[in-house]
Amino acid sequence: MKTVIIGGVAGGASAAARLRRLDEKAEIIVLERGQYVSFANCGLPYYIGGVITDRDNLTLQTPQSFKSRFNIDVRVLNEAIKIDPETKSVTVKNTETGEIYTESYDALILSPGAEPVKPNIKGIENGNVFTLRNIPDTMRIKNYITKNKPKSAVVVGGGYIGVEMAENLKEAGLDVTIVELSDHLIAPLDFDMAADVHRYIKAKGIKLCLKNGVQEITDDGVILQNGEIKSDMVIMSVGVRPETTLAKECGIKTNARGSIVVDSKMKTNIDGIYAVGDAVEVQDFITKAPAFIPLAGPANKQGRIAADNIAGFESEYTGTQGSAVLKLFDMTVATTGLNEKSAENAGIDFDKTYIYSAPHATYYPGGTNMSVKALWDKTTLKLIGAQIVGFDGVDKRMDVLAKIIQTFSVAPYGDIIFPVLCL
Repeated sequence: MKTVIIGGVAGGASAAARLRRLDEKAEIIVLERGQYVSFANCGLPYYIGGVITDRDNLTLQTPQSFKSRFNIDVRVLNEAIKIDPETKSVTVKNTETGEIYTESYDALILSPGAEPVKPNIKGIENGNVFTLRNIPDTMRIKNYITKNKPKSAVVVGGGYIGVEMAENLKEAGLDVTIVELSDHLIAPLDFDMAADVHRYIKAKGIKLCLKNGVQEITDDGVILQNGEIKSDMVIMSVGVRPETTLAKECGIKTNARGSIVVDSKMKTNIDGIYAVGDAVEVQDFITKAPAFIPLAGPANKQGRIAADNIAGFESEYTGTQGSAVLKLFDMTVATTGLNEKSAENAGIDFDKTYIYSAPHATYYPGGTNMSVKALWDKTTLKLIGAQIVGFDGVDKRMDVLAKIIQTFSVAPYGDIIFPVLCL
């Protein structure tokens, strides 16, 4: 069995390692158009901020380690440019030498990921404007700061990456402003829970410009829908979209967003071709509706499931719950499942419960209360979502709440939500 994997980060790397564990004799080739594989996407902002000081720590595996540990042929700077399902072959271009060659396959896994959205606004291609997706992007930002010594930065977009970038630019000594079109940061949070984040991030010296958008980027700042901000550099972090041009060209089915449509075994509509990661349409674990939830954890799991099925082991992906944890200076923000907006969009008759919990027994000093919000279905009494903002203990409590959603996803479970929320 010969398997070719297009894309060597997250889902692609996980699929390759899993295939080798399941089949010692399989021929496995990973094609990665970039220079790096299996790198830590979530760690990139922290290299810019100086928290991670060694760039090598950003890479979990290298082509050499894949070969020595797993006997997997990983080819960086090799871009798949065409897929021919009829002959079961991939046309590949070596971007270093210009050589073009063809690689056959018995099974093909697509893991191309997602690319940053670059709005069509004037000045978006200026030399002081950056996006963050990979290690070369990280080095461009780092080198720009080192060489040009900017004093200020605007981060456009207040999602996970935008907020992490704001923190790390602040740690690097810049005056930072976040511009966000919505009325609050971190979209999976509801406004009431994001209010704690707003207060904290402003106390750390980061300015917020909410309910406003960028109209133009100039050499010395950004022009907004309402006002302007002087700035030496701009980080665009307004979201990502699936990178699926190659898939569409060979007839693989995609949805209106452009995500690859797969079944529960991660199979596409073309026999022998699987797809995983940020490029695929997933099923929301709670609502069962199609969704786009680009997170590394689900991508890794999907890669392993695709590998299972290729190796002849029945395995299914049951949906993405959207659990995430964000570090923001000393604060921790965690979410799982639905928020109020997504619950309303799904037509769920829900209610919500708030508690303010210490991380340990209140008689012991040093505890800081965390804000906990849970959403539950009034008909079934099922927990459908949770949000926590605080400091110590946030991640472990969210682990429990996320597991409750997983465990009791089928049958109603009475009033179990209430004692759990008192932890």
